[in-house]
Amino acid sequence: MSLRPSTLPTGFIAPCLPTNAPQPPSGPGWLHEIKFDGFRVIARKEGKRVRLYSRPGNDLTYRFPLIVEALAGLRSQSCIIDGEAVACGDDGIPSFDRIRYRRHDASVFVYAFDLIELDGEDLRRDPLAVSKATLEGIVSKRRDSFYSSGRSPHWIKSKNPNAPAVKREAEEDWGSQERG
Repeated sequence: MSLRPSTLPTGFIAPCLPTNAPQPPSGPGWLHEIKFDGFRVIARKEGKRVRLYSRPGNDLTYRFPLIVEALAGLRSQSCIIDGEAVACGDDGIPSFDRIRYRRHDASVFVYAFDLIELDGEDLRRDPLAVSKATLEGIVSKRRDSFYSSGRSPHWIKSKNPNAPAVKREAEEDWGSQERG
């Protein structure tokens, strides 16, 4: 079920989504990032107020208090961060079951991988290399691409066939889940 544009939260920016590929692209035109096993989160900070949204725009603010607290303490007056909410096991490895079954919501943190807006400046107009220099952070992204909502051929998601998430997805139907 997708939300109609009129039901989306004010100021919500739909996330850029990677296109699936059998292997990561190579060459100097690509940046590579770890793809963590969690929930995609768009975090919006205005003053001390923080809202967390899922990929389709559902409010997740109440679920992840540690993320809200951390973002509220940032020095910026406003920002929009695209990231992955992750819960790790005792071994430090992300565990989707911990976040899926809400056993550890109070300890979930976010891996921020894109800075969309900072203090009123929309960074989507800048090449990815510029926003990456602002936010130090496998999804592969064209260095000269621009951030745009929806599926992008400039973002490529490659899965490790031996990863637990891939095995789980093969066993279960994840078509309706809010993951990215």
